[in-house]
Amino acid sequence: MTMMISLRGSLPLVALAMALTGPVAAPVMAQTAAKTTTQVDPEMRLRRIEAEIRAMQRKVFPDGAGKTFVPEIAAGQTTTVPAGTPAASAVTDLLARTDALEAQLTRLTAQIEESQNRSAKLEERLAKLELAAAPPPADPVEPVVTAPVAVTPAPKPVATTPAPKPVVVTPAKPAAAKPATPAASRVAAVQAIEKPATADAGSDEYMYGFRLWEAKFYPEAQQQLQIFVDRHPKHKQISHGRNLLGRAWLDDGKPGTAAQFFLQNYLADKKGARAPDSLLYLGVAMVKLKDTEKACGAFAELAATYPDEVAGRIKNQYDSARASVKCK
Repeated sequence: MTMMISLRGSLPLVALAMALTGPVAAPVMAQTAAKTTTQVDPEMRLRRIEAEIRAMQRKVFPDGAGKTFVPEIAAGQTTTVPAGTPAASAVTDLLARTDALEAQLTRLTAQIEESQNRSAKLEERLAKLELAAAPPPADPVEPVVTAPVAVTPAPKPVATTPAPKPVVVTPAKPAAAKPATPAASRVAAVQAIEKPATADAGSDEYMYGFRLWEAKFYPEAQQQLQIFVDRHPKHKQISHGRNLLGRAWLDDGKPGTAAQFFLQNYLADKKGARAPDSLLYLGVAMVKLKDTEKACGAFAELAATYPDEVAGRIKNQYDSARASVKCK
């Protein structure tokens, strides 16, 4: 009976205790939940910002380690918080670190944009400098082409003669003879040479030039033979006249002009009576001009084209001229 009274008497006490402790426990649980929510949100925010900074550093410095920014926010020293100190100071410190990281991220972004802008301006300036330094394109120059006159070798040279080399000589207009005023004795000597007077005017002109050349009046012979060549280009003795005109210049000590007449006579009519002679004396003129290659080419062409003449009528002249130069 006494036990029952005690229990009954304690029920009001239990109810009173629960009523008193209830309001106290509810604020404590709410404070704990709020604290947990406040601590988790800044932590996640801090990790996200740090990850963004690392990503930005990898973009700015793609080469790897050793080229990253040193964090401006260092971890604070660990201090012992006395028991009963509220947790608001830790949350405040976490928020301050987050704000500092966001400010650093903003500065990094501004620096990157500034660097990209500066790099673009430098590239544009460099391109302008290169364009200004480049030389202007040269005006096209039309090439002047001089077609050389080539002597075509015979299709089938004799077995004992080496293959001829083409003789290339650019023909030019012969210089007009300008003899000095001759002495009275020379004039008298020239006038003493009789000029033929037959029905063949062309033959008379040629024979008069031949007589002047034979008398070693070379300037007068050059003038007379040039008259014959100009007035009678189709005469039967035209090959003789052109060849003798070259001889008059060669014997007068002018091998360059002589070579032009020899080459013209050979090219004008390779079957002409004095075409072999002109090719022979073309080689002689080249020897006097110290042009060994062209001299050897002329002699080889002569031997290949006119083997009968080389072995017969002009053999002595050919052997003598050929011995004056060393050909390969």
